[in-house]
Amino acid sequence: MMAEDLPANDCLEIAGRKFRSRLIVGTGKYASFAQNRDAVERSGAEIVTVAVRRVNILDPTKENLLDYLDPKKYTILPNTAGCYTAEDAIRTCRLAREGGGWEMVKLEVIGDEKTLFPDTEQLVKAAAQLVKEGFIVLPYTNDDPIVARKLEDVGCQAVMPLAAPIGSGLGIRNPYNILIIKEQVRVPVIVDAGVGTASDATITMELGADGVLMNTAIAGAKDPLMMAEAMRHAVIAGRQAYLAGRIPMKLYATASSPLTGIIGRSF
Repeated sequence: MMAEDLPANDCLEIAGRKFRSRLIVGTGKYASFAQNRDAVERSGAEIVTVAVRRVNILDPTKENLLDYLDPKKYTILPNTAGCYTAEDAIRTCRLAREGGGWEMVKLEVIGDEKTLFPDTEQLVKAAAQLVKEGFIVLPYTNDDPIVARKLEDVGCQAVMPLAAPIGSGLGIRNPYNILIIKEQVRVPVIVDAGVGTASDATITMELGADGVLMNTAIAGAKDPLMMAEAMRHAVIAGRQAYLAGRIPMKLYATASSPLTGIIGRSF
């Protein structure tokens, strides 16, 4: 994201770390690590999330994603995709810190294999323990404002409510809950999962979300590199529109050129 696109002081701030881009991208489902690298570059993202259990970032003897994505250039965000209990998620985060020194983690605790909806009870439990151990925890959760507040209360540095089921491409199904979450928590709200195309990303940002995370929407597109660039522009446009302030919605038309005060009006 270029400085001229948004005010210089408009940054996504997580635990004191500032990022110019409000787009976070994933690393699954690409044809190759090289394509993944190119998509990240085109997206302008600064934070890249990686499933510790599925993508190699810990074993230097095998093909490693970090050979393509320089940790000095990008903030690597390990995630606990594939974990179904608090204990498994905690163990995976510890492995990421031990193997790569990463302390900022995306916490996922899945409750249902078919929908991939989070198990919020296990999620809050895992988050509380990881915060105690010094992790910066960004939890993937449902769009429940109560759960979002609980996650903030245990010390999470952001909350990441879903827009729709992971990989569904359905877009934001309940924008009102996202608005309520944004209103009720003080930490950044990063909408995660369900984005399908650029307009979904723009709408997300227009709602006032602090950021948006996506993977399938880019990796699964017919042209992932072009979609990555489209998402970059979409997030910027949505943020600009939010900062600019949209006009109120009205039931009836309002003339662009009103007749009030026209000289010689005789009707």
